[in-house]
Amino acid sequence: MLARIYRPAKNAMQSGKAATKVWLLEFEPTMAPRPEPLMGWISSADPDGQVRIRFDSKEAAIEFARAHTIPHQVIETPEPARQIKSYSDNFAFRRREPWSH
Repeated sequence: MLARIYRPAKNAMQSGKAATKVWLLEFEPTMAPRPEPLMGWISSADPDGQVRIRFDSKEAAIEFARAHTIPHQVIETPEPARQIKSYSDNFAFRRREPWSH
């Protein structure tokens, strides 16, 4: 029962980054999901697959896992390089290529 500790990715439908400031502790699935015979829905008998615990910091999540003797793996993703651009940069003199339609 290995747990993953990670920061979730930014939602592509929103411009804000509020959901990326929390850390999640989530358990790895122990068995593969299978289709239910009657309706064909995907189901799993693994109750740990539904557990997601939110933490304010990575250290708090690691401390929780160690206090409850949960084997864990910390996954850190690098911050993307942010390029601040404005509309006026399309017409700037320092532009390498001429702007055209």
